Amino acid sequence: MKYILVMFAVFTTALFSSAFTSFHTPKLNTVIQKTSTPMSRGKAVYAMNCMPCHQIDGSGVPNMNPPLIKTTYVLGSKATLVSIIVKGLNIGVVIDGEQYTNPMPAQSNLTDQQIADVATYVRNSFGNKAAGLTLAEVKAIKAKLK
Repeated sequence: MKYILVMFAVFTTALFSSAFTSFHTPKLNTVIQKTSTPMSRGKAVYAMNCMPCHQIDGSGVPNMNPPLIKTTYVLGSKATLVSIIVKGLNIGVVIDGEQYTNPMPAQSNLTDQQIADVATYVRNSFGNKAAGLTLAEVKAIKAKLK
């Protein structure tokens, strides 16, 4: 009985939080876009789309989801990072000698501005320091991906 109550609580929480998010997201996105910086917008995008796998501190999950802390995937080529966000990544990667095998789904729900913002956030959070991305850079990179 306890198991059923726990599962019901998890299900209803997920259902209502999903409904709340999808109902309020367009209006919230408009407010966020007009009143914040790329870092704060990127943090919001990260929280909604990336944090469940890469964790709040960017440390990832051992042997599953790679960390975002000082890796070449984050700090290296901007085009590589945008490509991973846009197309996902379905191959295992080795970072600091550790294998990560969980596929990353394409984030096709993100706008070009959200991609620029989240990439800027990740490249400048978790101890990372790298140039951010602009909307124009993301559009140019995406045009070459097709």
